[in-house]
Amino acid sequence: MSRAARTPPRWWFDGAASPWWARLLARVYGAAIALRRGLYRRGLRRRIAVDVPVIVIGNLIAGGSGKTPLTIALVERLREAGFTPGVASRGYGREQGDGAQWVDAGTPVARAGDEPLLIARRTGVRVRVDRDRAAAARALAAAGCDVVVCDDGLQHYRLRRDLEIEVIDGRRGYGNGRLIPAGPLREPETRAAEVDFRVLNTGADAPDDAGFGQWPMRLSTQRALPLVGVRAIGLSAFSGRRVHAVAGIGDPERFFASLRAHGIAVVPHAFPDHHRFVTEDLQFGSDLPVLMTEKDAVKCAAFATERHFSVPADAQLPEAFWVALLDRLRHPGGDAR
Repeated sequence: MSRAARTPPRWWFDGAASPWWARLLARVYGAAIALRRGLYRRGLRRRIAVDVPVIVIGNLIAGGSGKTPLTIALVERLREAGFTPGVASRGYGREQGDGAQWVDAGTPVARAGDEPLLIARRTGVRVRVDRDRAAAARALAAAGCDVVVCDDGLQHYRLRRDLEIEVIDGRRGYGNGRLIPAGPLREPETRAAEVDFRVLNTGADAPDDAGFGQWPMRLSTQRALPLVGVRAIGLSAFSGRRVHAVAGIGDPERFFASLRAHGIAVVPHAFPDHHRFVTEDLQFGSDLPVLMTEKDAVKCAAFATERHFSVPADAQLPEAFWVALLDRLRHPGGDAR
């Protein structure tokens, strides 16, 4: 049986009042992160520099916002522009070991983590997982990478960075605007003014309603890849049909909505982010097709059947965004953060 997804507290995004204890703990948390940032700003805690440019992708809220699809798109653009990028990741959710690990397409997901394995399979670039992101970045530079992309490292101040990209959830935004646990914010909203690029994830087939200083990003879902087999089919093949939809990501509803946009009748199955799937999780008592996110598919391939499909999400951004980013990378202004 499927395990229910751990939903955020209802006061984060649904307009309910935060309880007094959550507001109290949020003050303590806020003081702690302010102290930590202050130590780095004053040079009392040392930042680790790498001999190549470092681009950090992250968000301000707890949970997913579309960082991994953007990381994949960025890596592909950097390679097209003549760079040799590598990806550094903490490897959250690994089941076996917490030490440093090189990740390629054949690395077991239990050792790689779902997102690093997905990035390695989609891009083929060097991927290094390590709880110490600075050490991962140094290893990538030593391996010949001339730019490091750090997936989900906005709050990892120990690693000195040249560019920061914030990814904003276009559906949920910053929620109630409070810090954890009174709200979903890892850092105050004012932190957004310090990043170099702000990307608004509008989802799939949504209007480009990015605000001033934001770049719109659509996550396009157009095809389904069988987990048993090699031939991709268009999502239009499922239009008008009922399917089981599986999502163990930060915001499962975003995936379900992307399928409904193709006219697919979704039977939703939401799981916690980074859920460790077992065979029983995909036994729904019917022979309907099962569509799942790429991130979930890397963990389900071992026990998949011909009914199981992965749905890739491709990040699409304005060409002007890539021009601006590559220009900043090639002609940096000011000191690195």
